[in-house]
Amino acid sequence: MENIGLKAELKSLVRPIFVEIALIMLLGVVDTIMLSNMPTDTPGGSDDAVAAVGVDNQLINLVILIFQFVSIGTGIVCAQYIGAGYKKKLVQVVGIAVLMNAVSGVAMSLFIYFKAELLLEIMGLDENLMPYGLAYLRIVGSMTFFQAIGLAFSASLRNAGMAKYPMRVTVIVNILNIIGNYSLIFGHFGLPALGVEGAAISTVICRGFSMVAMAIIHTKKHIHKYPLEWFKPFPWVELKNILKIGVPAAGEQLSYCLSQVVITFFITKLGNTALSTRTYCFNCIMFVNLFCISVVQGGGIVVGHLMGMRRPNAAFKMGNFVHRYALIITLIVGTCLALAGNSILGLLTNNEEIIRLGTIIFFIDILLDVGRVGNIFATGTLRSTGDAFYPVVVGIIFQWSIAVGLSYLLGITFGFGLIGMWIAFTLDENVRGVILRRRWASKKWSTKGLVR
Repeated sequence: MENIGLKAELKSLVRPIFVEIALIMLLGVVDTIMLSNMPTDTPGGSDDAVAAVGVDNQLINLVILIFQFVSIGTGIVCAQYIGAGYKKKLVQVVGIAVLMNAVSGVAMSLFIYFKAELLLEIMGLDENLMPYGLAYLRIVGSMTFFQAIGLAFSASLRNAGMAKYPMRVTVIVNILNIIGNYSLIFGHFGLPALGVEGAAISTVICRGFSMVAMAIIHTKKHIHKYPLEWFKPFPWVELKNILKIGVPAAGEQLSYCLSQVVITFFITKLGNTALSTRTYCFNCIMFVNLFCISVVQGGGIVVGHLMGMRRPNAAFKMGNFVHRYALIITLIVGTCLALAGNSILGLLTNNEEIIRLGTIIFFIDILLDVGRVGNIFATGTLRSTGDAFYPVVVGIIFQWSIAVGLSYLLGITFGFGLIGMWIAFTLDENVRGVILRRRWASKKWSTKGLVR
């Protein structure tokens, strides 16, 4: 009966998280699809614009990781405190998280705006792509503080079992984004056709709306006020707990994101066709990962609650169920993508070389999925138990030695191009997946909870 109750709790979390993540992914995909269908003589149209925006998003995702280290730590600490019934500590943790993300968000937004051109030059962006890349990065990057603050509220709501509210906000945001893109990219309803700039403006408006909506919902449904006396003296212990989880968690993700930035730099050396192919494939493969990420996030919340209740054995059983569930579904979806890859890419571009390369990559990615699922599962679940440092060490070692080092060797030195790089990615994910799953099976994480 207990297992049935835990699985029911997991499903109630996974459904809204799945929809929310899918719609967040769709925001970037909508931009890609609409820009890819622009006529080449319109500002921001063609595969070149798609390639430029793909590089921009690599940089923006890297910046968002700075905010996520607070959000990740906050979510896990909240989950364990909710399981333990620590109400005052919960309010302190969320208050600290919102303040930290607000300050860091404004700082990073200013940095991106004034250093956008330098950042793209470091990335090695082609001069022909620079106008598109610079326009998008300056607009979207300079408003990343919207997302920083929104992430803190979203993490708090989700780990309190209120995942349906971030999902509903994301549904509205997607509708607004489609309308905004249609109006500002193509020039409808009396507005000018702005191409890349239009996509950027639409994205910023949507993220601003999301932040305000999350703040209002969080205040009404979860934490109504933050009494100042609860923060006097400042709760350094709660800040320490956030950083104890968040810093190593973000360290692993930061290492991965930096490695992807370096790999993107390598791909720019292969030419715009390879860069465009990578962008199209990445946007499609995101949806293969969607179910795995959703289940792991939902499972991580349940595991966090169980750790707060001091029930590591129940957490172990839940984790094993999450891994099996995620792996089966991901392999099915990945195989479907590979089989339909030629047709899907044909809808996005007329470039035959992009379609050929992308289809091969989709088939390689089926094998990559095995390792990726184990990796996502073990990293996320270990983090939820409080064992956040081990995945960082494993990630840094193999992301840079195999994903970066071997991709350069196979793709650039040996001349296998993007296909060679994807083989290196596959090896990296599978090696890390095996090592991290063994860590989970060892149960060394069972003594690392925050609640004593």
